[in-house]
Amino acid sequence: MDPRFFHIIHVLAAFVLVGLTFVAFANPLPQLRRKVLMASGISSLFVIIAGFGLAGLLKYGFPVWILVKIVCWLGLSAMAGIAYRQPKKIPMLAGITLGLLVIALYMVYLRPFT
Repeated sequence: MDPRFFHIIHVLAAFVLVGLTFVAFANPLPQLRRKVLMASGISSLFVIIAGFGLAGLLKYGFPVWILVKIVCWLGLSAMAGIAYRQPKKIPMLAGITLGLLVIALYMVYLRPFT
C-alpha cells in the first residue's frame, strides 16, 4: 500500500481534530456537544490508525518522537471534552492545545530523538 494514502488521511484527520477542538472552544453549547464530540472522536481514531499505518509502512519502529506524538495526540483528543465540562478554562486549554500542536510538529519535522 502507498504510504502517501496514510499520510493524507493522517494529516487531514489531524486538521479536522484541531478544527473541531477549536469549535468546542469557540462555542461550547450543550446542543452541539454530542455532534462535536462524536466527530472529534472519529477523527482522532483516524489520526492514530493512519499514524501507525504510516509508521509501519515506512518501518520507523517505535522511536521516542513517536511516543511524544502519541502523548500529544492523547492530550489533543481530550481537549474538546474538557472544554464542554469546564468552559471557564477554555483560554488555558487553547494555550495547551497550541503547545501540543507545536510539540507534535516539532517532533515530526525535526525528529530530535532519532
